[in-house]
Amino acid sequence: MSVVLASNLALAVLLGTAFGTGVALLASRVPRWGAPALDRRIAPYVRDVTDPRGTTRWIAPAARVQTATAIAGRALGGLLGGQDSVARRLAQAGRPVDVASFRASQLAWALAGLLGGGVVIVLAAVLGVPPGPASMIFPLVLAIVGVAARDAQLSAQSRRRTARVSDELPTVLEFLALCLAAGEGIRDSIRRVGDVGSGELTAELRRVSVAVGMGEPLSAALHSLARRVQVPSVSRAVDHLVAAIERGAPLAAVLQAQAADAREEAKQALIERAGRNELMMLFPLVFVILPMSVIFAVFPGILMLRLGFG
Repeated sequence: MSVVLASNLALAVLLGTAFGTGVALLASRVPRWGAPALDRRIAPYVRDVTDPRGTTRWIAPAARVQTATAIAGRALGGLLGGQDSVARRLAQAGRPVDVASFRASQLAWALAGLLGGGVVIVLAAVLGVPPGPASMIFPLVLAIVGVAARDAQLSAQSRRRTARVSDELPTVLEFLALCLAAGEGIRDSIRRVGDVGSGELTAELRRVSVAVGMGEPLSAALHSLARRVQVPSVSRAVDHLVAAIERGAPLAAVLQAQAADAREEAKQALIERAGRNELMMLFPLVFVILPMSVIFAVFPGILMLRLGFG
């Protein structure tokens, strides 16, 4: 009886959701409801007279959705915390540092997981599999997994971008040193390398060039680059470059030395990564291949002894 009741309830939820979605779609296509409101049509023409500040009472549906999303994102951010960590990883990933938008995307992933879990439970009930008490928390588990997966995705993006920046740093420093040795100034060298290159670090150099063109001091723009990227080798190279600019030291020699140090650090990191991968390769060898070899070597002898042929 409970199985039949659960199946009927799941079927009712499924049909009710489909009916509500169809009604909403039909209502959105009604001309009278879908047409822009009167205040929306005349607001661009009378706003400067009736509302000089542009604060009309009408808010576009997209703006309402964005406002609600931002509020929900801030609420989720206050619940989860870690605003500084999220802002740092967003900057490292090359994305706009908008923590509320990221929390809103996490909320969207959580709702998607919650909806997916509900759909799975409903389909299981329709197919005749009665949902147990433990299965009722399945949507909640998927929602938590969605939040964690979005956070893990951001962490992976920041790690990949910082790795690309570290790989590009020696080449970019050498190109800057070459431009300086050819007689160009540091600003022109940064602009040239940023225009010619196509990597992550050259994109940051283009931002530095734009900031300097808008009146920001070169040292401040370079320190902003280091704060956005937050790679130790880049921060060290920026500190040495700014110190050389302020003290009048030969910039080409400084950049060549920093490029050599960056290449040596990259070589050391590659050796360490190879050592870690070598250790990881021992796990399948010790826990999979070696036990199977022992089983194939010992099992026939044990079987023969049990059968009495030994």
